[in-house]
Formats: sequence, structure tokens, C-alpha cells
Amino acid sequence: MKYRRILLKLSGEALMGNKPYGIDSEVISRYAEEIKTVVSSGAQLGIVIGGGNIFRGVQGADDGMDRVQADHMGMLATVINGLALQSSLERIGVQTRLQSAIQMDKICEPFIRRRAVRHLEKGRVVIFSAGTGNPYFTTDTGATLRAIEIQAEVILKGTRVDGIYTADPEKDSSAKRYETISYTEVYERGLNVMDLTAFTLSQENNLPIVVFDMNKPGNLLRVIQGDNVGTLVS
Repeated sequence: MKYRRILLKLSGEALMGNKPYGIDSEVISRYAEEIKTVVSSGAQLGIVIGGGNIFRGVQGADDGMDRVQADHMGMLATVINGLALQSSLERIGVQTRLQSAIQMDKICEPFIRRRAVRHLEKGRVVIFSAGTGNPYFTTDTGATLRAIEIQAEVILKGTRVDGIYTADPEKDSSAKRYETISYTEVYERGLNVMDLTAFTLSQENNLPIVVFDMNKPGNLLRVIQGDNVGTLVS
């Protein structure tokens, strides 16, 4: 196994499936099965999910809402997604803990780094919600921060495409996929991997990122085993 402790970043939009908004139960159940396979292999897994399937803070601000209020609403959306994934995982026998950067002790634990690491060591999946707890930061930044704090070996960014391309593969059929690419090349070519804050934080802490297709069955396990799946940024 190439990676033993992993931070998996999922977009909220991925949970919609073919729905216009909300959570598709088939998608989240499929993700839960993929995660169970990885945990059963002995890997330690932390997860961050976005909230774009329910509410996006930036979009709310663009519509005239106060940005801080809008971002807080987006953070709460990630907690809802975290609860949904926790339920799906526990239904199939995976021990899970949901932690939040914003204290709401009736439904989840506060984020405490040492406690999170201990959960991972015991084989529990830890879902980190509410981003960093601060407005103006994306869940990409929250995922990178949590990965560094728990000393994850890699960030796995599950998307609907199978890596990073020279151009948008959905628009340009001649686009080529990178197997590996450096942080500097990503920046110089203006490739969209994560927002700049998250990407810089990852680069400064030498934390590799793998972008891969989460919707292809078995891909998550293949990535942690070191197979040539997706694109490695390092």
C-alpha cells in the first residue's frame, strides 16, 4: 500500500448525482462502499466534503447576501453532507466520527486534532465538516489544513474526471492527461486543481495531491495502492 493515512476531498456537487440539488442516496451509498473497501485494507481515512449541492457561500454573496453570513450557511451545508455520509457508512458497519470546526455538540464532535488522530489510529473514518470554521476560506483550503494537521501522506481529490488535462476534456477532445505534474507547472499553466490558497498551503508543506475519478468503481483503492490512476501533483 502506497498511502497509509489519507485525506479524501469530495465536492458537494458529486453527491447530487443526476439531481438538480440535494443528495442522491445511490451516489452516497456507492461512495460509502468504496470507502469501506479502503478502510478494510488497513488505510486510515479522513474526509472533507463540500456543500455546493445545498448552498454555496460565494454564490450567496454574489446574490447580495452578506459574505460572512453566506459562508456560514455554506459551512452548515457541509455538516448536513457529513451527517448523510456518516449515516451511509455506519449502515454498512464502518465506524465513523463527524467533527466540526464550528461547535455543535448535539450532533458532532468539535474538531480536536489529537482526538481526530486517535480515531484514525483506531480505524475510524473521520469526517471533517464546517471547513476551517472561518469565512472566506473554501473547503479545499479546509481539506488541505486538516490533511496537514493529521499528518496525512496525500490529499485525494475525487472528481468526475480522471485527472488533470492540458485543457477541459469535456470541451476539447484533443486534451491530454498528465500522469504527474509539479506544483510549479500547475501554477504556470493556470490549471484548475484547487483554489490558490489551498494549493499554496499544500505546496509549502510538500503535501502531494492526486486528482482522480471517484465515480469509477475501485479507483479509490487503486489510488492508495499506488496504481497509475489520475494525476499526481507533487
